Amino acid sequence: MEREDHRVPVTLLTGFLGAGKTTLLNHLIRDPEAGRIAVVMNELGDVGLDHDLIEEATEETVLMQSGCLCCTIRGDLARTMASLMARKTRGELAFGRVVIETTGIADPGPILHTMVVDDLIAPCYRMDGVVTLADAATGPRTLDEQFEAVNQIAMADLIVITKADLVAPYELERFEKRVAGINATARRVRAEHGRVPIGTLFGRSAMRASVTTDDILEWLGTSKPQADPLAGLSGFGQTKPAPAVLPMSGAASPAHHDHRIGSASIDVTEPIPAEVFDFWLDTLIALKGPDILRIKGIVHLEGLEWPFVFHGVQHIFDAPVPLKSLSGGNTTSRVVVIARDVEKSDLKASLEALRMKPQGIRAEGLMVHTTENPF
Repeated sequence: MEREDHRVPVTLLTGFLGAGKTTLLNHLIRDPEAGRIAVVMNELGDVGLDHDLIEEATEETVLMQSGCLCCTIRGDLARTMASLMARKTRGELAFGRVVIETTGIADPGPILHTMVVDDLIAPCYRMDGVVTLADAATGPRTLDEQFEAVNQIAMADLIVITKADLVAPYELERFEKRVAGINATARRVRAEHGRVPIGTLFGRSAMRASVTTDDILEWLGTSKPQADPLAGLSGFGQTKPAPAVLPMSGAASPAHHDHRIGSASIDVTEPIPAEVFDFWLDTLIALKGPDILRIKGIVHLEGLEWPFVFHGVQHIFDAPVPLKSLSGGNTTSRVVVIARDVEKSDLKASLEALRMKPQGIRAEGLMVHTTENPF
């Protein structure tokens, strides 16, 4: 019998300074459809200005002033989350989900690490998705000047475009294309006066047993498996290069930080030998681990009855989730990699290793692989 996951879902809300996180949180905590939410906030300095701006704050709103969530505060985050769960267990608090709001300069990666590996957090909470706010008015300049903002978009499951009413339609379209160039797999929505439908914010991760095929395809950035075996590999099958992104008015330079982010994906129609998948993943992490922002996918392995979904940030991975609810004859695996400062050609070559069949000789019960280094 499938064991039900009773862990509390956690949404990480990020976005650069002034993107509108506080406005969105105010709508969220007032919306009855959102249910009871514990909000964990962080503010650099001695005065929590963002906390003072949160309307109708309840005792489930926690302010953390120890420093940036992405660095020194990770131990405090674990203790805060453990304290919330202890108070929930004692009946002192009632909440069904947690939203963590980071400071505008935070890198989501270390927080995701903490959520997965910390002994105080992992048994009680599960990541439900990274929601990044991108300001259409000041976002172009921010992306030019602040690589942290590019990281936040690259790691998002959902990108909320804010302040769209403050820019001309052609500027908005150009900005959205630029955002899509950084992270093509994340869903994008526009906020209306700081508000988005509640159902859009939650359930962004496919790392759950109840996930549907449509959920997985959206999570991986595609509406359906691609028939062309090369079409799933980013950059293959293109007959002409994509147009360059022109700088917005006042931009310091033409998207120079964007070029540090590369992504690639691949579809493999036949089940993948387990040793090939393990070899590919071990090699990628060993050689490029610190620069891997996200790896995610649905994988069919030879000899396994069900496919599984997996997700990792750098060298840290969630426990893979077997998809026993999925049925049918489709055995297509799809893997997506988003990295920084890694050539797209390297990512493509690495992913192509998943198509290989292991060739080697057995010596005293050991398989000696002859697969070449994908890098």
